Amino acid sequence: MPKLNQIIAIEKGVKNDSYKKLTEAHKRLQKPALLPGLSRTYRPRDDEGEQLPPESTRVQLRAEQTIQETGQVLTELFNITATKDFGNCEARADVMVDGKVVLEQVPVTYLLFLEKQLVDLKTFILKLPVLDQSELWTYDQAQDCWATSPVETTRNKKIKRNHLIAEATTKHPAQVQVYDEDVVVGYWKTLKYSGALPAARVNELLTRVEKLAQAVKFAREEANSTEVKRVRTGEAFFGYLFAA
Repeated sequence: MPKLNQIIAIEKGVKNDSYKKLTEAHKRLQKPALLPGLSRTYRPRDDEGEQLPPESTRVQLRAEQTIQETGQVLTELFNITATKDFGNCEARADVMVDGKVVLEQVPVTYLLFLEKQLVDLKTFILKLPVLDQSELWTYDQAQDCWATSPVETTRNKKIKRNHLIAEATTKHPAQVQVYDEDVVVGYWKTLKYSGALPAARVNELLTRVEKLAQAVKFAREEANSTEVKRVRTGEAFFGYLFAA
């Protein structure tokens, strides 16, 4: 018995060939000039009349014959596709990661679905936000997110100050210079919060999705190596459809 992957390998070629021949048959049947034929002979009214050669045109296309030939061509396609689809119902394999079965006896069609989904999931994981690694983060249960240690900074305010340059005399007033002085007036206590993820968590998820993707591919290959029974539906189908 053939294996499912062998049937899959030849299906595309059979399908392309069948559709090509079906298209050619369809185009031929749309050419009315190929269908009619003619045969005529000439007989003069009397023996002394002019003799003319007979005329004939052969029928170049017979619709019924084209129908039967098309049925034969498509029968192979129907049989190959039936063998593949019936085989898909039987082809199953376990998805195993690190020696553990994650999913049991998964149908090959679902394994194909999983492969595509895992590609999208890997893209999703790669786009996850990561915590700023220049900060030290701990999980804050109260805020239900990540937080940094508190950092205290000062709040300064400019205060006007006078600087005496020269004392007042009987002849001149005192000379005073006004300047600004930064004075600490308070303290800020700052904690940063973030809903992003630690890089280790993202890397862990990436490792898992890559292991799963590999496991699903292995399972698909195993399922596709299942031996399948050849299914013949084309003869019955076209035997009814194109019966004379």
